[in-house]
Amino acid sequence: GRVLLRSVTMWLLLQSLLLLASCLRSAAAFPKGCYPSEEEGLKTFRCSNARLTEVPRDIPNDTNKLYLDSNRIPFLPRDAFRDLPLLLELDLSHNAIASVESGAFRGLAEHLHSLDLSSNRLVSVSKDAFSNLKAKVNLSDNPWLCDCRLQELIRTVDLVAGSSGGIVCDSSTQEEHVGKAFLQVIADTDFCNVYKKTTDIAMLVTMFGWFAMVISYLVYYVRQNQEDARRHLEYLKSLPSKQRRSEESSTISTVV
Repeated sequence: GRVLLRSVTMWLLLQSLLLLASCLRSAAAFPKGCYPSEEEGLKTFRCSNARLTEVPRDIPNDTNKLYLDSNRIPFLPRDAFRDLPLLLELDLSHNAIASVESGAFRGLAEHLHSLDLSSNRLVSVSKDAFSNLKAKVNLSDNPWLCDCRLQELIRTVDLVAGSSGGIVCDSSTQEEHVGKAFLQVIADTDFCNVYKKTTDIAMLVTMFGWFAMVISYLVYYVRQNQEDARRHLEYLKSLPSKQRRSEESSTISTVV
């Protein structure tokens, strides 16, 4: 009986040690300050306030909700989340993100329904960075440059309800728009159309310049020929009459 009890005790101790080693190994694989949990039946991975300077690797690929808020991440590289096919919510708020590469959210188009990029350092982002993304996006509280690029971006993404008022012009191609909500500004101003008009005017000015050069050359050419003809006539008049007649007949025969 004692041998059996000892064997069972040893087996339980061994199982406990293996479980502990497994837990320690899993914990060591996660970045410092990050931990997995389950919230409302969804697998969650939290890295809030973890002093991260990049999107961490080794995030469990069955994660449904990912919190990377309140860190120091400066930019989002291409394929930053490509190994998270089941991700539903992504919180990147309160970071230092100033750049989002095209393809940063590749692989998330099918499932992602919430993307928070508020309170970062975004000034200008290409609409291509959000192509095919169906998620509700929060872009408020960033130092946006209000121009055609931002206008195209706003038309591409589906904004979180009530967040549009937080998209404010920190700078603008037109000074009077600074400090105003972007949606308020584009109610009266079409930045892309203004750009098109500017481009059209530049083309017209260029074409007019070429046209003026051609006309100037033609006028110069005609005047030069007139001057040569006048000089030739004066030369003929200055010749003695016999020589002039022979010169004139020579000229006529040449012309004929």
